Amino acid sequence: MFIAMNRFKVVKGAEADFETVWRDRDSHLDTVPGFVEFHLLKGPEHDDHTLYSSHTIWRSRGDFENWTRSEAFRKAHRNAGSNKPLYLGHPEFEGFEPVVSLKATAGAA
Repeated sequence: MFIAMNRFKVVKGAEADFETVWRDRDSHLDTVPGFVEFHLLKGPEHDDHTLYSSHTIWRSRGDFENWTRSEAFRKAHRNAGSNKPLYLGHPEFEGFEPVVSLKATAGAA
């Protein structure tokens, strides 16, 4: 498993527009081998921004890297530059591989 995250500092007052961009875009992820799951996460509010993170789960790091070189990736990101006024600075990428994993046991969920 590989988890890919991008953190965005969204300008105060632009949260609804930022969420709409993500809700309405065609990510093309459902066509990519190794893609498992996607979430847009809303985090804490600060004086000048609200923190968000895009969170994708991949079968492997290799699957994620293949996605970044794919036509589907280019299609999904072709209008990304037009959203820059919604957030401060550049998105911050973070990639993670599991070291310890636990799953809920039957009846615990």
